[in-house]
Parts: sequence; structure tokens; C-alpha cells
Amino acid sequence: MPLALSKVTAQGQTSVPVEVRRKLGIGPGSVLEWDDEGEAVVVRRAGRYTSEDVHRAIFPQGVPARRTLDELAEGIRRHIKKRHARR
Repeated sequence: MPLALSKVTAQGQTSVPVEVRRKLGIGPGSVLEWDDEGEAVVVRRAGRYTSEDVHRAIFPQGVPARRTLDELAEGIRRHIKKRHARR
């Protein structure tokens, strides 16, 4: 038994039934993926963020300079010393 049914318009458009929108958590502006899986075409919510989006969020000024393990350890030591210094 199908979750829901929808019709295709003369322009090739279809509405996503409310049951499906709720199940997928989609709304206006959401992107759907259409995948051919042999005997069926599967529609699913597209990933919300690309790896490029995530990379820009983590490194807004670009990729940081490489550091050696000694430099990282020294930076951590300085941070802890500063943060937990007696006042």
C-alpha cells in the first residue's frame, strides 16, 4: 500500500503530499533527489550541506597553516596555562 499518491501536471510537475513532506521534513525550497534503483525510482531529501559548505563553515578564512605536533602541544599548553592561571 503506497504512503501517498500524486498526479503529474501537463508541465511535468507534481505536488509532494503532506504525509511525505512531514516524513521527509521538507518544505518550500527543499531539494529532492531522484535515484534510479533498478525496478524503482526513489525520491529522498537531498543532503542539506555539501562538503564545500561544511569546509567554508569550519575554515571561513581558508585552510589554516600546518603545524607540527610540538607546535600543537605548545599551543595547548599555553592555552591551558592561561585559562587556568591562578588569579
